Amino acid sequence: MKVRYFAQTDTLFIELSAAAAAETRELDEDTLLELDAGGQVCAITVEHASRRADAPHFTYQQIPA
Repeated sequence: MKVRYFAQTDTLFIELSAAAAAETRELDEDTLLELDAGGQVCAITVEHASRRADAPHFTYQQIPA
């Protein structure tokens, strides 16, 4: 998984897998879901991220299995 924040456009891009996007669906006005050929979400784009997700200030925590 990769998380990238683009300050110039205030966009947060979350890549969940390296699969190529086959389709883009609009979840709401500022959120796009990228789906792979199998219909699985492979990426999420959040516009106006600083207002909606407090980007670029976020915390990531991995929970051991």
